[in-house]
Amino acid sequence: MKKLSYQEFDAVAAKQWKQNIQSGLNGADYNSALLTQTNEGVNINPFYHQDQTQYLEVEMPKTPTKICQAIFVDAIEKTKSLVNKALKGGATALVFEADKAFNVDELFSNNTIPTNISLYFKLHFLSETFSSSLIKNTAAHAVFLNADIIGNLANSGNWFSTKEHDFKYLAKHLKNAPKNVSILSVDAGLYQNAGANCVQQVAYALAHLNEYFNAFADGILPLPVNNKIQINLAVGGNYFFEIAKLRAFRYLFDLINKEYQFNFTPELVVSPSMRNKSIYDYNVNMLRTTTECMSAILGGANAVSNLAYDHIYHKSNEFGERIARNQLLILKEESYFKASQNVVEGTYYVETLTVQIAEKALQLFKEIEQKGGFVNQLFSGIIQRKIKENAQKEQVQFNEGSMQFIGVNKHPNPQDLMKDNLQLYPFLKIKARKTLVQPIIANRLAETLEQERLAKERSC
Repeated sequence: MKKLSYQEFDAVAAKQWKQNIQSGLNGADYNSALLTQTNEGVNINPFYHQDQTQYLEVEMPKTPTKICQAIFVDAIEKTKSLVNKALKGGATALVFEADKAFNVDELFSNNTIPTNISLYFKLHFLSETFSSSLIKNTAAHAVFLNADIIGNLANSGNWFSTKEHDFKYLAKHLKNAPKNVSILSVDAGLYQNAGANCVQQVAYALAHLNEYFNAFADGILPLPVNNKIQINLAVGGNYFFEIAKLRAFRYLFDLINKEYQFNFTPELVVSPSMRNKSIYDYNVNMLRTTTECMSAILGGANAVSNLAYDHIYHKSNEFGERIARNQLLILKEESYFKASQNVVEGTYYVETLTVQIAEKALQLFKEIEQKGGFVNQLFSGIIQRKIKENAQKEQVQFNEGSMQFIGVNKHPNPQDLMKDNLQLYPFLKIKARKTLVQPIIANRLAETLEQERLAKERSC
C-alpha cells in the first residue's frame, strides 16, 4: 500500500476555506453566525490558517517547569515535616508563606533541602532583620524573596508601612542581596482572581512592573546583581487563552525590558485561579486545576504551584496536597510535559491569540502610562473599577448560565451536601479598616449560589 504524504494534497488558501464555509450558510451573515467575541474583545474565528497567522518571538524557559509545594510556616517542626514529605513526594521547589517572622535559624538548621531546590517566599510583612537572616541561611539555594510593595498596596489598600519606608527597604535589599537571591516580584495573580480578563491581567501586570522599572531608571532603586524578577500569575479555565496570555506577557516583558535597556529575566510562578473553584462537586476542581496547570506549563511557567481540590473549605491536609502534587507529576512524567518547551509554537490558533492579547494589552498599558501610571490609577480607583466591571460581566454570564461550571450551575447534584464538611469559611470576608486606596478583592463566581444552597441545607 502506498504511503500517503501531505505533499500529495493541493494547498487550500484561507480565502477558499472561507468561501466554502459561506456557501453552506444559506445566506446567513458569516460574521454574526460564526464569529464569537470574548470579554477581551477578541474574535474567535471558525478556522485558522497559515495565510492569516502572525507570529511573535517568545522567549521560553529552557528547563522543565518546577513543581512547587506551598507550605504555610507555623510551628517549625511541623513545617520541617511538611518540607520532607513534599520533597519525597516529588516537589522540585518550595513556597514558604508566612504572616509573621519565624525562627529562620531553626527552620534551616541541619538543612537537608537539596541545593537544586528553589526556595520561594511569600511574606505578608516587611522586616529587614528577618530578611537578612533568611538570606544568610539560604546561601546554597536559588532564593526568591518575593518583595512586592505595590502588590501589597493593591491587595490591602495600604503600604506595608509608608511609601518612603517600603521603597527604602526594597532599595537596601536590592543593593546588598547576593547573586543567588532575587528580591523583587510582581504579584499579578490578584487581578485574575478578582475578575480581570486576560488582556487586563497582562496590561496590569506590565503597568505594575513598570512602576519598578521607572524607579530603577530614575535611580530610586538600585539595579540588583540578580537579574530575575518573580512574576506571580494565576490561570483560569479558558485553556488556549491562558496559554496565549502567558506567552503574550513574556513577549511584552521582553519588549519593555529592551526599551529600558535592562537585562531582567521573568521568573513566572503560576497557580490555578480561585475564581472558578467550588465547594459543591468539589472533585471537579481537580479537572479544573489539571487543565489550568497544563495551560501554565505550555504557556511558559518556570514553576507551578497547584491548588488542592479542597483548598477552599478544608484546612491544609496531606491527602489534598499529595493529590495536587501528583497532578503535576503525572503531567510531567506520564504526559511528557517535561519535554514540552514551546510545543505550541506555530499553532495557528494559539499564535493568533498571543498576538491579539499582546496587542490589546500593550494598548491598555500605554493608556495607563499616559494617565499617570499604575499606582496613580490605583489611587484614583480606575484599576479597581475596570476589574469590577469585568467581574460583574462574568457574574452575569455565570448567573445566566452562558458561563458553565459542571456540578455548580450545570448538572448540579442535589444530593451533594456540604454543611457538615466545612472546616474553613469559604466565602468572601472583608474586615472594615482604613485604607489609602480601595483594595482589589479576590472573589469566586459561585459564592452566592453556594450560600443559597447551604441555607437550604441548614433549613431542612
